[in-house]
Amino acid sequence: MKIEPSEICKVLSVETRVKIIELFKARGPLGAQDIAATIGITTAAVSQHLKILKQAGLVRSERKGYWIPYSIDEKAMEHCRHILNEVCTCGCQGIGKFREAELERSTVASLKKYEEELKNELRTVRQRLEEVESKKG
Repeated sequence: MKIEPSEICKVLSVETRVKIIELFKARGPLGAQDIAATIGITTAAVSQHLKILKQAGLVRSERKGYWIPYSIDEKAMEHCRHILNEVCTCGCQGIGKFREAELERSTVASLKKYEEELKNELRTVRQRLEEVESKKG
């Protein structure tokens, strides 16, 4: 499913949907009731958000008896990252690099903040990698 950048932005402009995706990243597949209990909204509201995320192709589900676990569609999220990197105007080219002009006008404080953001992102990537490897092993 091909999704337009404007549609991705619309779908992800709702904080609750971003929280749901972050929850999947942290905990893996979850049912609507678990999501509702964790983020503090009704199951009906979660279902509506999941429907929109699923229509956008960012989330998938597979019925297992009475339980329907939802999870991130990794391929769709990678496509989403690619699209957002293309429309990004910060000059990072999607790989975390500053342009030379930005480096020249950066302060020590802004570079230290950027360094912390990169460290946090690296921790998240390493954690996700461990989760994926442990599921395979």
